Amino acid sequence: MTVHFIGAGPGAADLITLRGRDLVARCPVCLYAGSLVPRDVLAYCPAGARIVDTAPMTLDEIEAELVRADAAGNDVARLQSGDLSVYSAMAEQLRRLRRRGIAYTITPGVPAFAAAAAAIGRELTVPEVTQSVVLTRVGGRASRMPESERLSVFAASRATLAIHLAVQRIDAIAAELVPHYGSDCPVAVVVRASWPDERILRGTLADIAGKVAAEPIERTALILVGRALAAEDFRESALYDPDYQRRFRGAS
Repeated sequence: MTVHFIGAGPGAADLITLRGRDLVARCPVCLYAGSLVPRDVLAYCPAGARIVDTAPMTLDEIEAELVRADAAGNDVARLQSGDLSVYSAMAEQLRRLRRRGIAYTITPGVPAFAAAAAAIGRELTVPEVTQSVVLTRVGGRASRMPESERLSVFAASRATLAIHLAVQRIDAIAAELVPHYGSDCPVAVVVRASWPDERILRGTLADIAGKVAAEPIERTALILVGRALAAEDFRESALYDPDYQRRFRGAS
């Protein structure tokens, strides 16, 4: 018996990977985070599969479901939103499985920040503008932030920021970032990226809080901040320059 942790992607059912889809299709048990994973993904489950929505469950209750499947010898598809490497609460589940000697695999998924970048039609790294993307969040009820990971610390680099789980604090975020990026720095708030009801609010650090207040956001949203979001006057990458010699394009 194996528990297969699967990144279901940011929302659209067809953004799950082929590997993830195929694993779901052959597992007789599926645990899915119903508050974030669309029910359309469950169409990949085999007929008669036991399907459990973990949104209202505690970690102990989720563990009990996995132990039950293990006792029955049933593989489990554990569907969680986005990619599992960040903000997935997977680590504590894996720790419990290791303690019980239950096998597991991990299948990555399309992360929310990638879906948000696609939604706004922008690359998050632009030559000589920024070459780094910082994935971060702000402290909240579920988890405090380490003191060394304050937004101002990351902002000092002026890298592109992808700020998760924080749209309700957009006023404070903008105020903290202005000294580093400038009030005219582009911002995009992408609500439910890739879902049918996806929304995009564009602005600057000076006005984005007002725009969010005018269109209240109650569901999952991601904040993108950085000069790359509106860069036009930048040097083209040397990668495709005719004078740039590399292994796949040798000198004639």
